[in-house]
Amino acid sequence: QVQLVESGGGLVQPGGSLRLSCVASRGAFSTANIGWYRQAPGRQREWVGTISTGDNTSYADFVKDRFAISRDDARNTVYLQMNSLRPEDTAVYYCRATYILSRNVYWGQGTQVTVSS
Repeated sequence: QVQLVESGGGLVQPGGSLRLSCVASRGAFSTANIGWYRQAPGRQREWVGTISTGDNTSYADFVKDRFAISRDDARNTVYLQMNSLRPEDTAVYYCRATYILSRNVYWGQGTQVTVSS
C-alpha cells in the first residue's frame, strides 16, 4: 500500500503563488505517472495536469502557462507550482499516482487552496 500526502495549500491573494507537494510513503515512485486534480465545493473533481514517468507534462487548458508540475523521484515527491492564482482556482487539490506495472492507483487526502483577497 502506498500513501500519498499533499501539503503546501493555504490562503493566497489573487495573483499570488503556491507550491503544492505530493509525497509518497514508499519507493518505486519513479514508475508512477502522477496526476493533480482539484475539486471545488459543489463541483466534480477535475483534472489539472499530469507528469509521466518520463517527465512529460500535460495540463488542462484552464491552468496552462500558470501551473507547472515537476518531480523529484529521489525524494518520492511531485510538485505543483501554481502562479497567477485566481479565485476560481479555489479548491481541494489532490494528487493521484498510477503505477505503470501494477496499474494500482492511489490518491492523497487533499490540501485546501483558497484564493481570496
